Amino acid sequence: MRIDIVTIFPGYFGVADAGGRVAESGPLGVSLIGKAAGRGDVDFRVHDLRSWASDVHHTVDDTPFGGGPGMVMKADVWGKALDHVLAAAPVPGAAPARLVVPTPSGRPFTQETAASYAGEGHLVFACGRYEGIDSRLVADARTRMPVDEVSIGDYVLAGGEAAVVVIVEAVCRLLPGVLGNEQSHSDDSFGGTGGAMSGLLEGPVYTRPRTWREHEVPDVLLSGNHRAIARWQRDEALRRTAVNRPDLIRRLAATPEGLGKRDRQVLADAGFPVDAENVAH
Repeated sequence: MRIDIVTIFPGYFGVADAGGRVAESGPLGVSLIGKAAGRGDVDFRVHDLRSWASDVHHTVDDTPFGGGPGMVMKADVWGKALDHVLAAAPVPGAAPARLVVPTPSGRPFTQETAASYAGEGHLVFACGRYEGIDSRLVADARTRMPVDEVSIGDYVLAGGEAAVVVIVEAVCRLLPGVLGNEQSHSDDSFGGTGGAMSGLLEGPVYTRPRTWREHEVPDVLLSGNHRAIARWQRDEALRRTAVNRPDLIRRLAATPEGLGKRDRQVLADAGFPVDAENVAH
């Protein structure tokens, strides 16, 4: 996979050389993602948007038409940058790159979105700043490539760089060979479709020592009874999800196979009853 990132702050990603490759100390060069890049599984390129500004001050923004506070990033500068990045696509004749624009007004970025992006060959990220990018940039890009405007949460950041790091890590960890144990995907919060944790938050986890500051590991996890352990893990996931994300429980309850009788009882005991007609039997 190739990932191009266009930003006015290339240093945010720890750019190592003039070619835009990231350094081992940067946020994309460490941990499992950095190892994947080192193996060549992911090719990161970071581009300075100001390189395509034509004036002496390398201006990338201007006042908004119609008035209002703040500044808007210029479509002409962004257009030149995107033209350059797309012209350097890694495989001529391959499927078009996908442009991803982080913005608070975009659709929510989810685990399902991450899994979809993991199947792409080339992702291009546009890091907006100020009041965002002139909307004509996205409109023009959509005439030649898939474009997604996505939000990582209901809050506003100073720019898209932090959101790009979040999205890239969520995507790259799903690439083949990045995680040491491929089964880890299905045990994640919002785990894989059809898995025991599908649609739920992950429950509590433990390791050695067995006793720490008078806190004990639950006996069931030491029993060797895999069926009982799996049931305990689902029960704990249900309880945690009911407390932290009740919307996910309601979503499961609305699907034919979302919740079983035991699930319903666990939720009722936790003070989160669901209607019987919405629960699988």
